[in-house]
Amino acid sequence: MTAAKPIAGAKVEEMSFAVVGSSERLSIGQPKDRWTMLFVYRGKHCPRCKRFLNKLNDALPAWKDVLDVVVASADSKEKAVTDQEEFGWDFDLCYGMTETQMRSLGLYVSTPLSDAETTGLFAEPGAFGIRPDGTLMLVDISNGPAARPDLDELLDGMKFNIDNNRPERGTA
Repeated sequence: MTAAKPIAGAKVEEMSFAVVGSSERLSIGQPKDRWTMLFVYRGKHCPRCKRFLNKLNDALPAWKDVLDVVVASADSKEKAVTDQEEFGWDFDLCYGMTETQMRSLGLYVSTPLSDAETTGLFAEPGAFGIRPDGTLMLVDISNGPAARPDLDELLDGMKFNIDNNRPERGTA
């Protein structure tokens, strides 16, 4: 069973995530001063995720000039810490995403193919542009690891949307 499609313009359910290297939790869905881009990745087991997140990290200064960047998965703290140590990413790396949170965002949820892949349910990739008022402006979700947004195009589009206060699209 898949979750309902996210509704552009709707309030994102408030949720928080544990962050590698911090005792504080990072929240989305509540009013903030800036726009937020939430990237959901499959987890430590996914080499395509690592390539995507390495590209994001390389482009992070340009992204942070425009909005806050949050990266989250269902991984355990241990797996997230291991990835952070190996790759040295500069973005907030969140872990412990629950199935309820995955489904609230309309993400596709997968069962591991084997214990060698991972040991629990995990979310397939997603990217969510969230307005400062906590409403959803942009949604990009995939049912598998091969489909990812082009980061340069996505950032350019988000700049345009923010600078021009563009309305949500795809609401019908």
